[in-house]
Amino acid sequence: MRKSHLKAQVGYRKSGYRASSAHRATLHLLQREFTINQPDRTWVSDITYIRTHEGWLYLAVVIDLFSRRVVGWSMDSRMTKELVLNALLMALWRRNPKDKVTAHSDQGSQYTSHEWSAFLKNYRLEGSMNRRSNCYDNAVAESFFHLLKRERIKRKVYSSRDKARLDVFDYTEVFYNPKCRHGYTNQLSPVAYENQYRKEARMCLWDWWWFRCVVLSRNIPKGVGLGTVLWCSTGVLAEDDGVYGSADVRVMTSCV
Repeated sequence: MRKSHLKAQVGYRKSGYRASSAHRATLHLLQREFTINQPDRTWVSDITYIRTHEGWLYLAVVIDLFSRRVVGWSMDSRMTKELVLNALLMALWRRNPKDKVTAHSDQGSQYTSHEWSAFLKNYRLEGSMNRRSNCYDNAVAESFFHLLKRERIKRKVYSSRDKARLDVFDYTEVFYNPKCRHGYTNQLSPVAYENQYRKEARMCLWDWWWFRCVVLSRNIPKGVGLGTVLWCSTGVLAEDDGVYGSADVRVMTSCV
């Protein structure tokens, strides 16, 4: 064939993308570390689609990894960059984070747009992206979509996008956030898990106040009766009649 100057007919060449490759501009900061010990530290975002008789309805969500709570969402008939920007804007408006938040997503065109990058920069958010063609890097968002479709969407047929919007809103805000229990959150709903965290944080501050007042300054407030207060680093307030101290930062004081 070479001597006769003949060549074999070949098919179309495949595109040159590489699976599981990191994005060139945004690093994969999350590294599948889905266990977060404080709220509003890491958010994950993704898009799914819902079938209706009027056409597709696209849903973008933002989930706080600490409690698995949906803190932002947006729905539209077109899958544009405004869809994800509106979901992230809702999360910022509802949560008003004080510290820098990591916003993790996949490498979809909406998340790789200049508008997304500029939005993250303007609101002091730190971007993070999946490796290409690797849905496990965003498993929490994928898990929420699986629950939504299994428990609600696939059990119904929507005649219009408006009816689908109402049903998604009902599932997310009326059932999932306040009622849906998770094994990750010790069988508590996202809202209940966050409320428990705030309660324990207040208890920890109360214990620290007693520690500063009684142990450091020896300034006992008036009206405090006899009792024994145990302050510990785990934020649990208890009573005990033992002796001082241990290696896990426990302080025993007597109030008079």
